[in-house]
Amino acid sequence: QVQLVESGGGLVPAGASLRLACAASEGAITSSAVAWFRQTLGQEREFVAAMSWTGQSTHYADSVKGRFTISRDDAMNTLYLQISPRTPEDTAVYYCAVRGRSGVNIVYTAASAYDYWGQGTQVTVSS
Repeated sequence: QVQLVESGGGLVPAGASLRLACAASEGAITSSAVAWFRQTLGQEREFVAAMSWTGQSTHYADSVKGRFTISRDDAMNTLYLQISPRTPEDTAVYYCAVRGRSGVNIVYTAASAYDYWGQGTQVTVSS
């Protein structure tokens, strides 16, 4: 069973930077498509950023492009999301996700494409 544990959330002023981490079971993210989503109360989970299983391709939601960066360290079994929140609209619970099924080497942006999820880490942006 793959386990994912996010960390790094908290209260951050608009314009500051924060790095979220997602620690995975050994080998869980190696050669797996990975992603970050976020969710606010009463809203559906929203795609933020994703990376293909080779790590060669990434894709970002338009709302975060240029401000957020997804990365991975397979040796450390850790997925990262560097964020530079700009507005309180970036306030959300952020979730990491890993695709367990095999597939083509593309970036998956749909939540349904992912099989394993972390418990989420809260990011609150102060204006």
